[in-house]
Amino acid sequence: MLTFILWLLLLVFCWPLALLALILYPLIWLILLPFRLVGIAVEGVFAFLHALIMLPARVLRGKP
Repeated sequence: MLTFILWLLLLVFCWPLALLALILYPLIWLILLPFRLVGIAVEGVFAFLHALIMLPARVLRGKP
């Protein structure tokens, strides 16, 4: 909600900049989307490696 109010203030005080931001925001989001997907993949790989390294400790711990 605060972001919307700030955008409205920008629209009132400097409407060309606000319209430019409104047009460029989806384009920038599309450009950054592959980096987000790579981040999700890298996070998954790190989670897998953590589980793989901790597996012997979990096996040796035994059943509770």
